[in-house]
Amino acid sequence: MRKNFGAQTWLYPMPVLIIGTYDGNGLPDAMNAAWGGIHDTNQIGVCIDPGHKTAKNLLAKKAFTVSIGDAAHVVECDFVGIVSGNDVPDKLGKAGFHTRKAEFVDAPVIDELPMTLECRLIRYDPESGCTVGEIVNVSADERILNENGKIDPLKLEAITFDPVNHTYQKFGEVVGSAFRDGKKLL
Repeated sequence: MRKNFGAQTWLYPMPVLIIGTYDGNGLPDAMNAAWGGIHDTNQIGVCIDPGHKTAKNLLAKKAFTVSIGDAAHVVECDFVGIVSGNDVPDKLGKAGFHTRKAEFVDAPVIDELPMTLECRLIRYDPESGCTVGEIVNVSADERILNENGKIDPLKLEAITFDPVNHTYQKFGEVVGSAFRDGKKLL
């Protein structure tokens, strides 16, 4: 038996993506954008309402970062999602986040969040808020790398947003291996 809920914006897992930008004065800003994911081979897509300061910033700078929210910073990630940069100019500082300039784009990297995608703006649709960026670099803090120098999802402790119950969940355990062309990848 299944229960129908009608048309909803529910998807699991829904990553917690923290979008970082600079404003015209070089002040860093960030927002929590749960609606996003990989768009194409080297692209990411996120929805950013045109009323957000982040939308104005990324249109001006043509660049943004996407940091992965983690379990150690749930409160901070939620804060940058519920407080508007239009109203609170230094919301990153008030959240307790520290930033530095990304190496490859004109956007901030949040030091406390251990994985960041640096992106160049490809397109932005002000009608829908659909934003597409070219991923030009991915950086990760060494503390989340495994013995092979690759990102370990269990060390990353990425969080996802539960849109039904309005809670955050921590990414879980490995439950299987991926295969391609009959060959085990892991």
